Amino acid sequence: MVDPAIQVEDVEKRFGDQVVLKKVSMEVQEGQVAALIGPSGAGKSTLLRCINLLERPTSGLIKVEGVTIDAEREITGKELSDLRSRVGMVFQSFNLFPHMTILRNVALPQQRVLGRGKEEAEERAHELLKRVGLADKASQYPARCSGGQQQRAAIARALALDPKVMLFDEPTSALDPEVGLEVLKVMRELADGGMTMAIVTHEMQFARDVSDQLFVMGDGGIIESGDPAEIFTYPENERTRQFLRAVLERQ
Repeated sequence: MVDPAIQVEDVEKRFGDQVVLKKVSMEVQEGQVAALIGPSGAGKSTLLRCINLLERPTSGLIKVEGVTIDAEREITGKELSDLRSRVGMVFQSFNLFPHMTILRNVALPQQRVLGRGKEEAEERAHELLKRVGLADKASQYPARCSGGQQQRAAIARALALDPKVMLFDEPTSALDPEVGLEVLKVMRELADGGMTMAIVTHEMQFARDVSDQLFVMGDGGIIESGDPAEIFTYPENERTRQFLRAVLERQ
């Protein structure tokens, strides 16, 4: 048996007395796309942030591409570095450096994290900007680009560090629907190329069409998981039915 690319075992996350994640377990195989859906406050974004150790789990195990993190013991700097080198993350907000061109935003992390020279980093940045449809925006500053263009630049920046896994935290939620389609197109292409991805999204059609697995979260736990088409058509959990009914009626 091949180990999953992402494996989460009994992960809990507490903020003081508040339990945000309750014994969450999930697996994503290499090359699969997992979509996480559910109401606000369900713990979806916190789960992604725990996988990337932007939030440290209170308890449980996280395994990503051969790196095992046990929340019960001290996490070493090497473990953190190894995990981060395997995982790219794209947020709702683009987090681009406003005083740098799009090209430098994609090149600089390569120089600092991977130790690439400026010329090599910028060559790779040009390749990725072309891949996400931004070849003509390399010399522009973020403020001169649309939200969709900035988000695509953020995806290019994450890809520039050669991750094995990509995490997306509602990457289109801050964008107009039409502009969001540009970002979804890039994500579809990544999925078609075999990139392992875990995506928190409110784009139900995208979750149904592109993901291999669907995880429905509620109150800090996974309440239903499985084949996206089956869950969308015949949800077993009553709370899943209520959530999908409410979301689909708005669309």
